[in-house]
Amino acid sequence: MSEVNPFLDPARQEELYGDATRLAGRTGALMRAKTSGWPVPETVAGLLKAHHERPDRLGLVLDIGCGRGTSTLVLGECLRARRIVGLDASASLLSQARARIQDPSDTRVDFVEGDFHDLPLGAGACDAAVAAFCLYHSLRPQDVVAQIARVLAPSGVAVLVTKGLGSYREMDQLVAEAGLDIHATRHESLYTAAHSGNLADLAVTSLDVIAVQEEEHTFTFDGHDHVAQYLATNPKYEFGPGLYGNPEAIAATLHELLPDRPLSTRSLITFVVARQKKRGSA
Repeated sequence: MSEVNPFLDPARQEELYGDATRLAGRTGALMRAKTSGWPVPETVAGLLKAHHERPDRLGLVLDIGCGRGTSTLVLGECLRARRIVGLDASASLLSQARARIQDPSDTRVDFVEGDFHDLPLGAGACDAAVAAFCLYHSLRPQDVVAQIARVLAPSGVAVLVTKGLGSYREMDQLVAEAGLDIHATRHESLYTAAHSGNLADLAVTSLDVIAVQEEEHTFTFDGHDHVAQYLATNPKYEFGPGLYGNPEAIAATLHELLPDRPLSTRSLITFVVARQKKRGSA
C-alpha cells in the first residue's frame, strides 16, 4: 500500500492538473450529487462582506488556487471589487478559466500563473485574499499563509477554506467493500496538510483569526454509474490496471460485485476568516 499522498506528490501534479478534464469530471460528479450545503464561493463572498471594514470599496481581490476559475468569476459577481485576480500553478486550468470570461474586454478579471509559496504581488497589494481547497496541496501550508499575510493590506481580510479529514468516508467504505481497493479506508486523507482540525492553527502562524465557520455538505450519488464518474477522477485509491480514469470499467466492476444502490456521503467544510496581526501580537 502506497503511503504517498497524491496531493503532496510532485511527480503526480502533471497527471492531476496538466489537463482540465479530470478536475472538471470530479467537480461535475460531486455537484450533481450535492443535496445540501451553501455554495462555497457565495459563502466566501458573504464572509468578506461581513468582516471587511469597507466591503463596498474593495480594490484587489486575490483568489489563490483558482483552478478553472469558476469561483473566481462568482466572487467577481458578488463583490464590488475594482479587480479580481485568480492565481494557479496549472497553465491548463488557467486556459480554461480565461475561456470562461464572457467579456474579453473586462479588465476587472485576470488569471495569472504562479506559485502560492511566492505570490507575484507586492506587499499590501490585496484588500482580500481567498485560498479555498488549495492549502492541502502544500507540504508547507504555513508558508502559503505567510505569503497571504505579506500581500494583504493592513485592513485586508483573508478567507481560508478546507475539508475535514473524514470527508467522503462512505465512498472509502464502498471502494473497500467492492474490492476495488481493499485498503481504501486506511489511506491517508487527501486533506492531511490543511484540514478542518488544523486550519485555524495554520492561520494564526501569520494572521489573526477573527471567525471560524463550519458546515456539513451532503451528497447522494444515484447509483454505480454516478459513483464511477467520481471514483475515476479520485487519486486517493489504488485501483487495478485499466480502472483509474475509466468510469465505464469502474461502473462495470461495481455492477458485477455489488447491488446497484444510491450512495450518500458527507464532507465537512471549514471557513477561517483572518486579518493582519495587530502590532505587538505574537
